[in-house]
Amino acid sequence: MNEGLFDTGSDGRPHDEGLFEADTRRRAQRQLAENAPLAVRMRPQTLDEVIGQDHLLAPGAPLRRLVEGAAPASVLLHGPPGTGKTTLAGLVSRAIGRRFVALSALSAGVKEVRAVIEEARRRLGHSGEATVLFIDEVHRFSKTQQDALLSAVEDRTVLLVAATTENPSFSVVSPLLSRSLVLRLQPLDDEAVRELVRRALTEQRGLAGACELSEEAEEHLVALAAGDARRALTALEAAAEAARSNDRTVIDLSTVETAVDRAAVRYDRDGDQHYDVISAFIKSIRGSDVDAALHYLARMIEAGEDPRFIARRLVVHASEDVGMADPTALQNAVAASRAVEFVGMPEGRLSLAQATVHLATAPKSNAVITAVDAALADVRAGKVGTVPAHLRDGHYAGATRQGNAVGYRYPHDRSEGVLEQQYPPDQLIGRDYYEPSGRGAERTLAERLPKLRGIVRGQRDERTRRDE
Repeated sequence: MNEGLFDTGSDGRPHDEGLFEADTRRRAQRQLAENAPLAVRMRPQTLDEVIGQDHLLAPGAPLRRLVEGAAPASVLLHGPPGTGKTTLAGLVSRAIGRRFVALSALSAGVKEVRAVIEEARRRLGHSGEATVLFIDEVHRFSKTQQDALLSAVEDRTVLLVAATTENPSFSVVSPLLSRSLVLRLQPLDDEAVRELVRRALTEQRGLAGACELSEEAEEHLVALAAGDARRALTALEAAAEAARSNDRTVIDLSTVETAVDRAAVRYDRDGDQHYDVISAFIKSIRGSDVDAALHYLARMIEAGEDPRFIARRLVVHASEDVGMADPTALQNAVAASRAVEFVGMPEGRLSLAQATVHLATAPKSNAVITAVDAALADVRAGKVGTVPAHLRDGHYAGATRQGNAVGYRYPHDRSEGVLEQQYPPDQLIGRDYYEPSGRGAERTLAERLPKLRGIVRGQRDERTRRDE
């Protein structure tokens, strides 16, 4: 063969061969894109395609300024699943023209993080190419793993874009938090989910008009989404495949139900049904009707209500309507909330049901909320006063000269563990906030509290003297 038949590049390979390989790669990438899940194919390509986060993307808003050329800053995106955290990270990277590297805290460790940072430092020094490091589920990183990011973030070896479903104030170490712009994403409302579903039905990268969606089916998909775009599009894709397998072009309610194995329940998460059902749920628990409470719980679960919303209401109710009548109620509710986060649904329904049964059958008392609201009312009315000198901090130089902690009496020096001493400011002496109900565990507190107050205040009311 004539060696001059093909022009060659600097690597000695014929140019045509290089073009063939590039074309092969492009076709492979196109095939992968076409076979990607609908939720991936419909991921916004520009900021203008992003729906439901106007507070971050409106003109002058922080994320839009970052993308449009404001000084680069590391960002913590905090929000529920399916609200666009990964999408926004990719858009930030493309908009500011940086190399994009993604890690998941579920699978990456310190070794992987340091490898990315070293490569980013090499590229920055060699070609000036900067790197955006996206870390999903950053709250799952340990303190050591998060600390490994600090120096690279501080000297901007990498621009960190981290996503978390947890409150970063509690799940991200303070040094990393202080070096980042924290942006909260909101759950998508029903109209935003509806727009995404309709866009996926018609756009070429979506279903390209191959299917139609009935009004009832659309409403059910929106309800199932619970503010999660990924969930809505995944359900739509399953329903479209079910319709096509039956040679139908219309996706009706029964098709959606079959595809996602969930019956439609009349329930509007932002309308009257939403508020009516959650109100009935809480009032049934407060009224100790465990069966009605379980019914309303089932309606919310089946309709696609966010289980974290249900769990939050249980935690609130545990203190508001059970309180110290059963101190274990709050522990159970908090445990159910954490279990929902840990195991997800549908298994999380068991923990929600357990907490519901516990709270509905527990003795009830609103003494805790009554007490704290009364205390807050006094503070807001200006009844604060100064902290008594003997209660002030005495652990710093010069505290004793100011009289701090002088005269403080240590309760454990007494066999009873309680003694006479002034604790509130002068103007609140004798003010009672907490009044136990006498139900459940508060019955014991109702008997004990007058004795404690009598000893602490140096008083003995008639009941206390009689008991002694």
